[in-house]
Amino acid sequence: GGAAAAAAFAGRVLGTVSAALVAAAALIGLMMPLVITALAPGFAATPTLQMAVDDARLMLPYLAFAGPVTVMMALLNAQGRFALAAFSPLLFNIALIAVMAALLLWRQDAGFAAWAVAATVGVAGLLQLLILVLHGGGIATPMRIAFDAPMRGFLGQAVPGMIASAGPQLLILGGAVIASSSPSAVSWLYFANRLIELPLGLVGVAMGSVLVPELTRGVRANESGAIAHAESRGLELSVALALPATLGLIVLSEPIVRLLFQHGAFTAADAAATAQALTWLALGLPAHVLVKALSPAFFAREDTRTPLWATVKGFVVAIVLALVLGHVYDISGIAAAIALGAWSSALSLLRQGAATFGFSIDAAARRQLPRIVAAALAMGGLLWLAAAFALPLAATAHGLAQTALLGVLISGGIAVYGGLLALLGVTSWAEAATAIRQSKASGLRG
Repeated sequence: GGAAAAAAFAGRVLGTVSAALVAAAALIGLMMPLVITALAPGFAATPTLQMAVDDARLMLPYLAFAGPVTVMMALLNAQGRFALAAFSPLLFNIALIAVMAALLLWRQDAGFAAWAVAATVGVAGLLQLLILVLHGGGIATPMRIAFDAPMRGFLGQAVPGMIASAGPQLLILGGAVIASSSPSAVSWLYFANRLIELPLGLVGVAMGSVLVPELTRGVRANESGAIAHAESRGLELSVALALPATLGLIVLSEPIVRLLFQHGAFTAADAAATAQALTWLALGLPAHVLVKALSPAFFAREDTRTPLWATVKGFVVAIVLALVLGHVYDISGIAAAIALGAWSSALSLLRQGAATFGFSIDAAARRQLPRIVAAALAMGGLLWLAAAFALPLAATAHGLAQTALLGVLISGGIAVYGGLLALLGVTSWAEAATAIRQSKASGLRG
């Protein structure tokens, strides 16, 4: 309907989503004791429950800010303005890192530290919103609350898509519920998942911000070549990032966890348990990435319910298996159940997509993908051999020496992987990152 109509619709989306999340934040704040009890039943009737309630309430303003931040980032991505949308989350991280650095220098008890970090989360959300509004204003005007037919249609698609996109977080949440009978197990699962979220976040940003708009344009224009090109490049980039990360995290799980977390109250036993959880969670990373790569094909066709049901199915599988495997294998069983739940979601999307519209990848992807897999497997094998030889030699060395050795192993693995990709004739990193988007984005402003 033109630039003015697009801006007006964006304004209604921004106003409605913002109002809904402010109300939701207030309601959740009042019901927080019940919410925490439901999410972590093992905390009930313990001092941990009240601490969790207090800190969660301090973080709640972030929920109110997250809605408009997400809408603004989506609008900027639709215009092809990816730099500002990518920079915004950095402010969140910078704020948290600054507060944690201050806490390290000005040591306080654990309760105060938790309070300070929780309060910073809300402030960091405000910083994200301000940078987007200051530099991206004018793309959603006038802003107002509306529940007309277009808005109801938007919400009908957005809510299932939102839940589907949160699949990895929901699986971890389900695992934490099962593990909450042991607060240590919740911590082990959380720390292991932080390492999974790094490569997953990189792929998720690329798929969500770039692939969805490109696929949508191809579907709307009925250009099968453009659809195949976008799907192929997205799948190549996803596999190229996720597979070596998976193998690296499995091979180096113990030294990575010891380096990052084995300090203070985090003991060697905690590190060993976290490394076990990380190994099993890493096996689910390719499945999470497949979901991130396959879901845009449904979203571009205005189908958000199929990814939703795939996520729900994976969540149910993970919960059932966590109850069984967690009872037998403790934290490793719960982590394995989460990985299996992720694979259930990925396979469900594959089957449904093939039956509904068929995933179309071009000849280049059919050549490149086996080479990418071969390069990653070769890198993983070489990294395993190097780690098996070098790590025992440095077991009694100073912490700085162990850190340097781990850095050399990771850097060497990256270098070997890049060299193998070049040797096998796989597209260079720069070409892979830019090939997803070849056409200039058509902005909301026309």
